[in-house]
Amino acid sequence: MGSSSNLAAASGAFLLFVTTLTLIQLAYAQNSPQDFVNAHNSARKSVGVGPVSWDAKLEAYAKKYAHQRVADCKMVHSKGPYGENLFKGYGKPYSAAYAVKQWVAEKQYYDYSSNTCASGKVCGHYTQVVWAKSVAIGCARVTCNNGYIYIICSYNPPGNYIGQRPY
Repeated sequence: MGSSSNLAAASGAFLLFVTTLTLIQLAYAQNSPQDFVNAHNSARKSVGVGPVSWDAKLEAYAKKYAHQRVADCKMVHSKGPYGENLFKGYGKPYSAAYAVKQWVAEKQYYDYSSNTCASGKVCGHYTQVVWAKSVAIGCARVTCNNGYIYIICSYNPPGNYIGQRPY
């Protein structure tokens, strides 16, 4: 009887380990570099702009800045040398694709012919995502001390130059 209870305990522990590992992999799979790249490239393709690729230097920059924001989770730009989009959300395990989707949702407020945003609306996150000259990205996702999810993407070269169209 002792060996069957040991077997049951070992089986339970193994099952818990596998479940935990699967959840960790699932969380990473929804926030991998490729998830960020795919979400950006889908939006870029829809307007005829070439793809972006992942850049480890930009990733390191984004991670460093995201970790600086863990304590306060403020939506404050780094003022660094790269283009930058920020996202913050609470109450869900927000993913890379979700953050990019929110930035791209600003497309409805962008008027290409006048190269402006609708009055009182924001569209600069969208234009940075599709900025043709921005060909490299690096992003990071952290959970802040207050439970918010904070996502940052850095772009090189930066976009959103006044007077220039994104594509």
